[in-house]
Amino acid sequence: MRIGEVAEQAGVSVRALRYYEEQGLLGSTRTSGGQRQYPDGAVERVRMIQQLYAAGLSSKLVREVLPRCMNEGPVTYGFVESIIAERARIDRQINDLTEVRARLDEIIAVATDPNHPHHCHPVRAGLPDTA
Repeated sequence: MRIGEVAEQAGVSVRALRYYEEQGLLGSTRTSGGQRQYPDGAVERVRMIQQLYAAGLSSKLVREVLPRCMNEGPVTYGFVESIIAERARIDRQINDLTEVRARLDEIIAVATDPNHPHHCHPVRAGLPDTA
């Protein structure tokens, strides 16, 4: 597949693909005309890279984790420990985000329920009275 096809199917930019190559996360060969050719599975690999970055993993850790996610390398004890630590970090983020979402739900409930004792007009709340 050519770079534009991989980018389109994976939902990323061509620039992202070039970056992944620079980081050693994605490989390609060159045609005689110098165009990049990606192997079968490149789209799946790019999607996995995106997921790992979205989870907040560093480039270094993505480089370490990716081969195992793609069934390309052995799993060592040290690797398992680092992944367990990352999973714990992600769990903390999920808990923090869940708490923030619950607080926003409370604010929305107050703002949209005119009978709530703390209800105030959402646009006027906190603004000085100019009348």
